[in-house]
Amino acid sequence: MKPTRIKKSKDKKPDEVPDEVSRRGFLSILWTVMGLVALAEFLWMAFSFLRPARPGIAENQVDTVIQAGAVASFAPGTVTAFQSGEFYIVRLDDGGLLALSCKCTHLGCTVPWIEKEKKFLCPCHASAYDITGNVINSPATRSLDIFPVVIENNVVRVDTRKRIKRSGFDPKQVVYPSKV
Repeated sequence: MKPTRIKKSKDKKPDEVPDEVSRRGFLSILWTVMGLVALAEFLWMAFSFLRPARPGIAENQVDTVIQAGAVASFAPGTVTAFQSGEFYIVRLDDGGLLALSCKCTHLGCTVPWIEKEKKFLCPCHASAYDITGNVINSPATRSLDIFPVVIENNVVRVDTRKRIKRSGFDPKQVVYPSKV
């Protein structure tokens, strides 16, 4: 069999546009549009990443001094989590208070308090900390960060703006309620 040739119509003029778009033409247009949208998204993300942050927005939107509660609501030897501020209030056996960060100093994973074992245990790489935030199991090399604690009128307040890095526990870091 001989291949048949399709004859072009002599009635069409060269400058006429066909009424229908071929499948190949449609897909070509679709891929071009999708490529332009992807390029626009990439440029928007790159611009957003490189643009400097406006000063003061984070401080105005987030309450940085968190009222944790009355001193009496924290029993000695307990740890209370505050998810909004990402810290723990630790009430030591002697009545002193610490505000420990809930972020592991190794890679920043959230470190839960394990009541049964009486320690903070990192689920990512098994770093462990005692109730004062000291490292008891590596790979973490330094203690949990702390936040300043202020006790006014028997109400505990924690300033989450001022994260304090530390190498170990110092009794001077503990805040005691005034004895009245």
